[in-house]
Amino acid sequence: MAVTSNLQEFRNLLAIGGLPELGPGPRQAVLPHDQLDQPLESLLARTDLPSNNRDLIRALILLWHDRLDAAHAIAQGIEDADGSLLHGIVHRRERDYGNARYWFRRVGGHDTFPQMSDQTAALLEARPDPELRANLLPHGEWDPFAFINLCEKVARQPASHPQVELLREIQGIESHILLDHFLNS
Repeated sequence: MAVTSNLQEFRNLLAIGGLPELGPGPRQAVLPHDQLDQPLESLLARTDLPSNNRDLIRALILLWHDRLDAAHAIAQGIEDADGSLLHGIVHRRERDYGNARYWFRRVGGHDTFPQMSDQTAALLEARPDPELRANLLPHGEWDPFAFINLCEKVARQPASHPQVELLREIQGIESHILLDHFLNS
């Protein structure tokens, strides 16, 4: 599969603009849709991924670049756990927290949640926040609903607020884990 050789190029698209805001953005450093579409389509064309995975990757990268409407249109057309997960993340970023919870309930347990637990725990080891750890990792397992609740709780805080910064880092971890999952499933 050509994915392995292109992995870094896909990751590079998730590095542009820095970490997304918890809300809709937009950030100034993201690529405009017309500058993002061509390199993304070129990368996807060099893979032998199933069309569903290509769509999930396309939606994830569009979401990273604050193209929430385009990501939403793709995610809502994918009727499996991966599509529901991405759909829930879009609604979380839109600050439509009730709808985000609805889509995460449709996900149930997801294959990426153990990685989310491990990587979030590692981040919180380096930057201890007992409240976040207790909320996000009850019994050592990732709780996506707690993450939604915390995003809602800090929605009106400035981007410089320490908890907002930490939640943005966790959201970045989530995006990278999902990219790897979509590339390899």
